[in-house]
Amino acid sequence: MKKTKMILGLSLVAISGLILVAADHIDAPATMSGDAGDITDVYAFQGQNTSNLVFAVNTQGLLSPNATGAATFKENVMVEINIDNNNDNVEDLVIQAIKRDDKMYFFGPVAPGTTGTSSMVKTTAASGNVTISAYGATALTSEQNGMKFFAGPRDDPFFFDLGQFKAILGGTASGFNNPGVDTFAGTNVMSIVVEVPKAMLGSSSTINVWAETKKKQ
Repeated sequence: MKKTKMILGLSLVAISGLILVAADHIDAPATMSGDAGDITDVYAFQGQNTSNLVFAVNTQGLLSPNATGAATFKENVMVEINIDNNNDNVEDLVIQAIKRDDKMYFFGPVAPGTTGTSSMVKTTAASGNVTISAYGATALTSEQNGMKFFAGPRDDPFFFDLGQFKAILGGTASGFNNPGVDTFAGTNVMSIVVEVPKAMLGSSSTINVWAETKKKQ
């Protein structure tokens, strides 16, 4: 149930390798929910089609290969990507993702009915759906209304050398090694990815982006 924010340039000029990521990766053990509401990372980057932006929200970090096959999105948890395009730190547009049976349904980008910690599903702004990919199977994607969608397990792309970080904090190392050791190697996440034409996100040259998970009350 976390919120992470980043500022992303929306210039239509192609920027090679443009990618921004915000992360706390996983809740502290004392507070970790351990369910589909735990966001690990939020990514936003320019698509292969440079007129598009890609948003990715990963949840349920540290899934072992054995645990990944049983991991699922929950039907009572909505993933919401929030987009502020006038720099007032309030969402002007949202993209919502909700699981029903074996599919993930997407709504938006659309103006939210309410802002802040409570949301209503924007059912009148349905943008598409995709069959949720199974672990170990070919990734399934769909393209509807000019947008592209994916939902399913993925290898965790986040890199962090936790052992070396602890050594730095403990005073037994002065910096990170190159290369380091990827603490998250061999672990997976449940990922939701949506690619959106920039024209759907407003005319601002920059946007603020954050993601939330919200449980049905």
